[in-house]
Amino acid sequence: MSRCGPGPAATAARQTDRHGTPVPITTLPNAYTDRDALHRARRALRCLPFRLAFYLELERGALSSQQLSARSDWPHLCRRRLGSRRCEDHFIWLIQLGVLRREVDGQGLTERVRLTPLGREVLAIWTLDIPAATPWQRLRHWAGRRRPRL
Repeated sequence: MSRCGPGPAATAARQTDRHGTPVPITTLPNAYTDRDALHRARRALRCLPFRLAFYLELERGALSSQQLSARSDWPHLCRRRLGSRRCEDHFIWLIQLGVLRREVDGQGLTERVRLTPLGREVLAIWTLDIPAATPWQRLRHWAGRRRPRL
């Protein structure tokens, strides 16, 4: 065994966070699996209005905020109806957290977003739907998003 860790194979242990949500801990040294980043992203996903089906849709293909707000099956993808501007605000926040990224075409960045490897890792613990956050978690998320230095 080398000094750097367990080797290339990642081992996952099932633990739970303080709210009882299962948290897979990856022991493979990787910048995308920073523990704080995972916790921030999980908290954000629980506080945002998007359902697990929305993120699974992004795994299959890119989606823009205008496309999302115009869809007739929005209740399947979101907890509440969102306009394209509000969707875009949430997309930008998820991009800053590392969960989403802008799609790139031959001419540069587009308005469409895709799921990142960190986003896939964050979503791996939820199989049915993303549980809604408590009011306290929502307040903490709002403060971290709007006033990050507090």
